[in-house]
Amino acid sequence: MPTIRVFKLRFNVPANRAARAALGGGLVAGGVLGFLPVLGFWMIPAGVLVLAIDFPVVRRWNRRATIRFARAWNGFRRKQRSSPGST
Repeated sequence: MPTIRVFKLRFNVPANRAARAALGGGLVAGGVLGFLPVLGFWMIPAGVLVLAIDFPVVRRWNRRATIRFARAWNGFRRKQRSSPGST
């Protein structure tokens, strides 16, 4: 059974490719309606993670976004540690 790993957590996703595509597409579509009370914008990245299992284009987007986020986060942490006002 395919899994998605987010930090140290693992989530099982359906073994059927069509079911995974439907789940990922549904999460992205629900995330677009994130302004509604039950749905949220968190559903868009969750859907992209599910879709990245089967679609190489989405996998590349996901990997590039992860690398950009990690570089920005490391730069932010570096600036935070070296700022003269912090004690």
